[in-house]
Amino acid sequence: MDAAGIPASGGDEPARGTVRPSGLLDVLGMASVVLDTEGRIVLWSPQAEELFGYPAREALGTYAAQLMIHEQHVDLVVKLFADVMETGQSWAGAFPIRHKDGSTRLVEFRNMRLMDDRGDVYALGLCADQETVRRLDRDVALSTRLVSQSPIGLAVMDTDLRYVSVNPALEQLNGIPAAEHIGRTMAEVLPHLDVAAFEAAAREVLRTGVPLVDRHTVGRTPADPDTEHAWSISVYRLEDAMGNVLGVAGSVLDVTEQHRAAVEAEAARHRLALVADASARIGTTLDLDRTARELADVAVPALADVAAVHLLEAVVQGRPSTLGPADPATTRSLAVRADRSPEALDAADPPGRVVEYAADRLVTECVRTTSPVLVTQVGPEDLARIGRTPEAAALLAKAGVHSYLAVPLTARGEVLGALALKRTGGAAPFDEDDLLLARELAARAAVQIDNARWYQDARDTALTLQRSLLPSHPPVTGGLEVASRYQPAGATAEVGGDWFDVIPLDGGKTALVVGDVMGSGITAAATMGRLRTATRTLASLDLDPARLLEHLDRITQELDHSIATCLYTVYDPEKGECRIANAGHLPPARLCPDGPPELLELPTGAPLGVGGVAFATTAFDLRPGDRLVLYTDGLVETRQHPLDERLDALLDLLGGRDRPLEEVCDLLLRTLHQPDNSDDVALLIARVQTP
Repeated sequence: MDAAGIPASGGDEPARGTVRPSGLLDVLGMASVVLDTEGRIVLWSPQAEELFGYPAREALGTYAAQLMIHEQHVDLVVKLFADVMETGQSWAGAFPIRHKDGSTRLVEFRNMRLMDDRGDVYALGLCADQETVRRLDRDVALSTRLVSQSPIGLAVMDTDLRYVSVNPALEQLNGIPAAEHIGRTMAEVLPHLDVAAFEAAAREVLRTGVPLVDRHTVGRTPADPDTEHAWSISVYRLEDAMGNVLGVAGSVLDVTEQHRAAVEAEAARHRLALVADASARIGTTLDLDRTARELADVAVPALADVAAVHLLEAVVQGRPSTLGPADPATTRSLAVRADRSPEALDAADPPGRVVEYAADRLVTECVRTTSPVLVTQVGPEDLARIGRTPEAAALLAKAGVHSYLAVPLTARGEVLGALALKRTGGAAPFDEDDLLLARELAARAAVQIDNARWYQDARDTALTLQRSLLPSHPPVTGGLEVASRYQPAGATAEVGGDWFDVIPLDGGKTALVVGDVMGSGITAAATMGRLRTATRTLASLDLDPARLLEHLDRITQELDHSIATCLYTVYDPEKGECRIANAGHLPPARLCPDGPPELLELPTGAPLGVGGVAFATTAFDLRPGDRLVLYTDGLVETRQHPLDERLDALLDLLGGRDRPLEEVCDLLLRTLHQPDNSDDVALLIARVQTP
């Protein structure tokens, strides 16, 4: 067992189990072709069949040049083949290949000569689709460039928390070359830092998979041994495609300036009533808009007569934002508050609106320079730089704005936006003490806003990832042997809202559920989670399937613009019967030992969320040995084939020899789920056990 508590293979034996893509070779789909000295194909890998379209029975024994090469290229290919066989020198390059379907594809080749123990020579060709190769080249180059040029220190550690790699930014932060990190622990690299708490937290991340985000620590490194620095550290667990724990990745951000500002502010807290009030009122939740409103509410009227909170739109979208001297600032208004100044409120941008402030506007200067802008006495020329438009400037003049202060909202070294403050009427102009208070307010609020922003991003990510998690259920429950699969649409596609569930019920009964929320993304995931939770809750009431779908339909109608299909089945082992209700879903398939597979004839029903359509429950016999197959449309629907044809293909596969359920799941996904299918798949198969 390794340091993460994950069992490892004993000795040098490879881990056994179902082979799944786990590296670049799998993503490339690397094909292998072996030719004899005459150019005949003697070995043909499954990947070659997928790449070129010819099954092995058609390819083996044929001349490769005649099978795959256009006539105008045959002479060149024969010459290249002869050179490889005669000289033993490898050849690499891209070449147009004729696919079985008649199309021409560019394929990357690596050709080399092989020799066996009898001295016979062969030609080995390693092949991959050129577009796939170049896409991976671009992805690797992008990843490498991002890591190497990131201003944030990045490191990868193994399960023993020993450095595997560090980027130049971390070299600079630690003041130690990358080579001196590799193979050593943090305590060995930085002996003057108290790293015990960090290592304990990192081991917890290894154990649980729950990331450590924004943990602050203070100390000194060889990079600047005479000065104490502060860092924000985040740690995430790394897993391969098979779920094996590889180690952790960590990011280190120097937040010394913010740390020192916080220390200085802490010393002044007791004499700053406004700051104390802000501490209690700003950041009560992790909602971005509410946090901005809390900041504006604290600032008005205690510090200003008008307050506006602007966030850079790039920051809202999760992108870095850098403004040049002539660049405008695209911002989103998060909150506006005015005290007894309706004209100033009319001049402000309404919350939620995305607007552009010209390069000469004061708020643009504030976020571009990340420095406060204080105009003690506002003149007509200043109003033109405060208001976004001439009309807004005129309204500010009418409101009697005479003093202006903008402070940047900066958190963790990044400018997020600005807090713009104005005073009207008889209020005293802003002074240096007001600037100090405003900066303190902005510093505290920016951290809360940044926390809310990162929380929302992390929550979105967690919800997206949650869709790939399968419900846990025993292989045998309520007299049923159960197997299931969830297959995302693809490595680069966003997973959707397909789900399945196995729910034990009272009296030994079992509910089987398959559903599909229309759409994809966070909304579909959230709807799926709600419907799945509601289904489990309603199932515990032992409702008739049609009655349960009626409740789910009403729940779905209460969700904004949500539509879902669902198939709900209850199996009763005492009666040898299953009762099924359908809400717009594809019909299940039943396999009996003494007959061909069939699609059960059910009233289709309307999808959940449509409303006003009754559902019906249909009863079917299920005897020992019978199998019931539930699935979502991603398994059978394609753009190229009629649905009836695909359903027939499903039944043909199910009608083969009797197989273990897990093997049937793999067979259906492998055969029916198309690589270019943009939909995910949920699959659930149950077999009735002999009592």
